[in-house]
Amino acid sequence: MQLTTPRSNSGSSPIDAALNQASEILLGKRHQLRLAVACLLARGHLLIEDLPGVGKTTLAHLLANLFGLQFQRIQFTSDLLPADIIGATIFERETGSFTFHPGPIFSQLVLADEVNRATPKTQSALLEAMEERQVTVEGQSRPLPMPFFVVATRNPGTQIGTFPLPESQLDRFLMRIQLGYPDRRAEHELLRGRDRQDMLAELQPAMELDHLMQVQQRVSAVHVSGALVDYVQALLDYSRRSPDYATGLSPRAGLALLRAARAWALLDHRDAVLPEDIQAVFPSVAGHRLQAVTGTPGSKEPAAGVDALLADVAVP
Repeated sequence: MQLTTPRSNSGSSPIDAALNQASEILLGKRHQLRLAVACLLARGHLLIEDLPGVGKTTLAHLLANLFGLQFQRIQFTSDLLPADIIGATIFERETGSFTFHPGPIFSQLVLADEVNRATPKTQSALLEAMEERQVTVEGQSRPLPMPFFVVATRNPGTQIGTFPLPESQLDRFLMRIQLGYPDRRAEHELLRGRDRQDMLAELQPAMELDHLMQVQQRVSAVHVSGALVDYVQALLDYSRRSPDYATGLSPRAGLALLRAARAWALLDHRDAVLPEDIQAVFPSVAGHRLQAVTGTPGSKEPAAGVDALLADVAVP
């Protein structure tokens, strides 16, 4: 049975139209765009890890423009403070009282640009916001806008001036993707084409905000059979027993995998998850959560280990 997703006049759903528009700006990255949209629909957060200049920031702007989300960009640097993200309570001389001035975290899509260039103390300012959709300032909890979506970009750790992201921070991201260099054809079109910033400025939302939130609610209704739950458990168990990893995948990782797979199935207009949906999102959900055991002969890097997990665990 097909999902009754509203269709545009062209015969495709608004989400299909958004993906088509995005593919015209971020060339040759259709799969990564689908993953990013699935992450948004699953109410997760997205980590984009790659070299500078391959389109990480452009992707964040694309998502904000296509879905009509309030957008704030935070440039993470070594001197950034938690109050620069969350906000602060300031004494107002005119009124004789303290007033809270919200920081840029109070937005629907927050771009944490080059997140690993800030100190761990500043990085930790995102933890409560990403997990609980609220921030606490001077003992008072303040809810964040809905939807709330963090897109963080991370430069390779070998570059100057970067700090590692702790495991607790990485675990807050539903998915991690890499864009990589475009293929030759896409790069040729990019070099000959219009400026991407001009195209972004002209981009119109493909979906109303209320509709986006309805689709997010519909994700949780996508059916997952008992056999597929067993399949997810088998993947988790394999990662925990494997000698290649310091720690295996947590129960939270299993929940994240199911949420992402439901969103991926919805993108295909289906109301039930298939094994192929789990396999499609598994590398992006599991790759940044697996920590390889270093110095062990024959140990696999996380990317290769993810492939091994999928290859060695039987599909129901």
